[in-house]
Amino acid sequence: MSFDRRDFFRAALAAGGAGTATLLAAEPEPAKEETAEPNHVGCLVDTTLCIGCRQCESACNTRNKLPKSTINFADRTIFRSERRPSETAFTVVNEFPGSPSPDQGNVKETFVKVQCMHCLTPSCVSACIVGALTKASDGSIVYNPDICLGCRYCQVSCPFEIPAYEFDEPLTPRVRKCEFCTDRQKGIGANPACAASCPTEALVFGKRAELIHLARDRMAKRPDRYTETIYGEKEVGGTSWLYLTGRPYTEVGLLKLQETAPALRTEAIQHGIFKYGFFPIAFYGLLSGIMWFNNRKENPDSGHGPSDSHTSQASAQDGKGGRS
Repeated sequence: MSFDRRDFFRAALAAGGAGTATLLAAEPEPAKEETAEPNHVGCLVDTTLCIGCRQCESACNTRNKLPKSTINFADRTIFRSERRPSETAFTVVNEFPGSPSPDQGNVKETFVKVQCMHCLTPSCVSACIVGALTKASDGSIVYNPDICLGCRYCQVSCPFEIPAYEFDEPLTPRVRKCEFCTDRQKGIGANPACAASCPTEALVFGKRAELIHLARDRMAKRPDRYTETIYGEKEVGGTSWLYLTGRPYTEVGLLKLQETAPALRTEAIQHGIFKYGFFPIAFYGLLSGIMWFNNRKENPDSGHGPSDSHTSQASAQDGKGGRS
């Protein structure tokens, strides 16, 4: 049976079409949207009470045994530029011009703390291919450096752009971020150092559900002070860190994000692609086809069967006989 190049590509296209039809007809397995459990902890940040003392930064530095800052924590010149958490600073406080709320006209700046948000449906956990990032029983997102590959997919996937990487560590680089002062061995959260050190109670630690009630109570009692949004209640499926603001949150460095967790979309795409193994099979089939085609180009006679070779030899002999 002869099988030339056209037959090969005709069969390949037919197989590819059938695989694609099967893939499109299949319903992707939906990713599970996680919700806050009763024991999930959180922290409420009231930006109208923050005075920019940076005691939270100092306490975080001490608790996590981070490198000592080159700039003293009492030095307020650091507010001249907006900062992001890094591998040596798990939390930072930024200053924004303007009063924190309409009823605080005598205050000329707003201070906002930034750290890992500990999402309810964490994209970093979904993206980690070895499980180095996991969600603890109290909702904290914790990290195990012993199994981390250093792929940094967590950095790419985080909607808040939080995980930092130790690029200066050539042998044992780690992904670094706030872990909510969680005891990894027990899987529970302690009162985070930042909240425990806050002199104005701008940071309140507790059960997430209770913090939402506290935030709504403050909003109801002081509608002249707060906006109607609890930032983090719904953003990207909800976060463990919640913010009360007296001005639009986008004016004080908080990102405008959709309510759907990014992990729900990416996991659905992954399940849809790999559910029936179509793309891996199609990929290896394509490679086989390329190799087969290249081999035919280099050895044009390799595809002839025995009957074709015999016919060619006979024709050559007849030609010689005719010339003689």
